Amino acid sequence: MKDLSNKKILFIICGGISAYKCLETIRLFKKNNAKIKTILTKSAKEFVTPLSVSSLSQGKVYDDLFNLENESEMDHISLSRWADVIVVAPATANTISKLSQGSAEELASTVILASNKPVFLAPAMNVQMWEHQSTKNNLKILKNYGYKLIGPEIGDMACGEYGEGKMSEPLDIFNQVKEFLSLKFKNKKIKALVTAGPTNEHIDPVRFITNKSSGKQGYEIAKCLSRRGFQTTLISGPTNLKINENVNLIKVETAEEMLRATQQNLPTDIAIFAAAVADYKLNKKNYDKIKKKDNLTLNLEQNIDILNYVANHNSMRPNLVIGFAAETSNLEENAVYKLKNKNCDWIIANDVSKKDIGFESDYNEITIHYKNPSYKKEWLSLRKKSEISEEIVNRIVAQIN
Repeated sequence: MKDLSNKKILFIICGGISAYKCLETIRLFKKNNAKIKTILTKSAKEFVTPLSVSSLSQGKVYDDLFNLENESEMDHISLSRWADVIVVAPATANTISKLSQGSAEELASTVILASNKPVFLAPAMNVQMWEHQSTKNNLKILKNYGYKLIGPEIGDMACGEYGEGKMSEPLDIFNQVKEFLSLKFKNKKIKALVTAGPTNEHIDPVRFITNKSSGKQGYEIAKCLSRRGFQTTLISGPTNLKINENVNLIKVETAEEMLRATQQNLPTDIAIFAAAVADYKLNKKNYDKIKKKDNLTLNLEQNIDILNYVANHNSMRPNLVIGFAAETSNLEENAVYKLKNKNCDWIIANDVSKKDIGFESDYNEITIHYKNPSYKKEWLSLRKKSEISEEIVNRIVAQIN
C-alpha cells in the first residue's frame, strides 16, 4: 500500500501534554491521503484547539455527545462504523481506566464502546502511573478485548522525571497504523475457514453422543482473523456463543453436516480445525425413542476424519492446514503423531485434563508443533483464549506474508 487513499481513521485526542504531537500525526495521515475525522475530549481542548485540529484534518471536529448538530449530521453509532481504525492519543491513565470499565459518559468513550473496528491506544503518562498495578490490570483487560498498543517509550517527561510512559512519536504511530492497514488490505484477498465446537451424533430423537467442547477457542480465532481482514468462515457445532457480523457463520450439528459445510467452502487459503468432532456415530439411526432396557448395545461406526480429508485433498488442499490435538496424556507424542499422520502444517496441542484450561474454560495453554523442520515448537503459557488466538493469528500472518 503506497498511500492510505480511501482509508478512514477516527482520531480521538485526549487531555495530556502530549496532545500537541497529535497535530503532526494527523498531518502525516493527511499527507498520505487518509480520510480523517477527529474527536476532542473536554480536557484535550486545554492543550490543542478545535481550530488547529480542523485545519490539519480538513474536517469537522466532534466534541460533545449531546450536541444536536453533531447527532443530526452523524450520530455516535455511525461515527464508530465510519472508521477503518480508531486511534486514541494520548491515551491517558484516566482514559485507559474508563475504557477498561466500559464507560460511555461522553462522545469519545461512547464511540469506542459502540465500535466494531480495531482500536489503537498510544499511552502517555508519568512513569509511576504507567507502572501502577491498576494501570497494568486495566491494560490487560483492554488487550483481552483486542485493543492494540503503540508504545509508550522510555525518555524524559514533561514533569521532569525519566522512565517509561512517554507517548510514541508521530512517525511511529503513523507507521504502525499504516502497516496494520496494509496487511489488512492484503488479507482481504485471503480466505480462512475455522471449525469450532462439538458435534452431536444422535442415538435417537432425544439422545446423542457429544463432548465437552465449548467452541470458545475456535470462535476467538475466527474473530481475530476477521479483525485482521481475512475473509473468514466459521463452521460451528452446537454452542451458545456469539460471533461478529463480519464472520460468515455456518451452524451445523453432526460431523456429517460439518464435513459437507467444509466441502462447500473449499477451496480456501487457510483451514483451522478447532472443532472437537465426534469420532463415532450410530451405524443405524433410531427414529423412535429407545425404551429403557436392562442392557443396551449401541453399534457405532467411525465418522470421516475432516482434518485428514482436507489435509490430504489433492486438488483443493489449503496452503495452511492447522489441526488441534486435545489430549489428556502423552501430549507431545500424540501431537507429533497427528501432525505427521494427518499431513498437517501445524498441530496445536493442549492438555484438557487440567481443570483451569481446555474445553469449558476461558483460558488455555498450548504447544504449537510445526511440520516445517526449520521452525521450533512453541509453548504459549496460560492466558485467555482471546490472547492465545491473537498469538496464533500473529504467526499465521507472519507465515503467509
